[in-house]
Amino acid sequence: MMDLEFAPDRPFSGLTGADPATTTVRPIRPDGSRYPTYAAAMSDLAAPVVFENRSTYRLLDADLSGPRGRLVCGRGTYFDGIDLGEAAAHEYAASRLTGAGLPLRTAIGCPCDPTRRPMNVAISALTIRYDRVGGGATFLLHWRDPAKVGHAGGLYMVVPVGIFQASNDQPHHELNDFSLWRCLVREYAEELLGEPENQHCDQAPIDYEAWPFAVRMTEALGNGQIRAHVFGMGVDPLTFATDILTAVVFDAPLFDDLFAGLVGTNAEGCLIGSTTVRASAGLPFTTDQLRQLAQRPIQAAGRALLARAAHLRHVL
Repeated sequence: MMDLEFAPDRPFSGLTGADPATTTVRPIRPDGSRYPTYAAAMSDLAAPVVFENRSTYRLLDADLSGPRGRLVCGRGTYFDGIDLGEAAAHEYAASRLTGAGLPLRTAIGCPCDPTRRPMNVAISALTIRYDRVGGGATFLLHWRDPAKVGHAGGLYMVVPVGIFQASNDQPHHELNDFSLWRCLVREYAEELLGEPENQHCDQAPIDYEAWPFAVRMTEALGNGQIRAHVFGMGVDPLTFATDILTAVVFDAPLFDDLFAGLVGTNAEGCLIGSTTVRASAGLPFTTDQLRQLAQRPIQAAGRALLARAAHLRHVL
């Protein structure tokens, strides 16, 4: 587990989406003016199905060097990452096509420095179903539908993945949801079971001690039926998306019970199993399978996670 500190009032002096460095990647509108931000252009010209500027816990500082990592977060928004990260990806693509320069990437500097740009963080979880009796292990993969998502559309990824943010933007959720584990539990319910992420919590904070799914997940984490491992953090070289790389190992009977209603498609794409999508299915967690996946277009964080997990398979 990692220690968290919430510092909502810490000032930020790095680049933003309206910085002059983003001018060349902000399209021109019919009236001749430029869009104020890259996200505004996406919203008008190429918005995916889900494209909301929700609040986030923005990363301010991180130290994963000790036995317990530590993250410091402030307030941010989802479009913070779109305005610079997706704009930088657009700039890079244009550079490859036309030979133009990379002024935005140059202005951002080190993409791993949270003082240079607003840095939203996603929790990316490789979900492994482990059969203690037979010794076999399987995992699920996610294909991200480009019509539904604003980031990494058309790529494969581990599942679940979610931006570290509250369940919705009402103030009473901000501190209640400031937990990596609670965020991950909501993502499991949403991406594997098709449940609403906010758990219908418009009027009050989510009661994680009364929500049966969350109770069972947390109890299993405590008694060893679920083992959660943090491998580190990484930054996508194209879009600067920043991920906490985790592997979550479930004992097979618990997984089959928790996810008996496993969905084939969700709000962001579809789940990939061996031949069918059901709780007992999945891709075999073997060297041969991982070699085959190397030929697929996999998001950078997912590729890194699979490689690291394969290396540590005996530990997991």
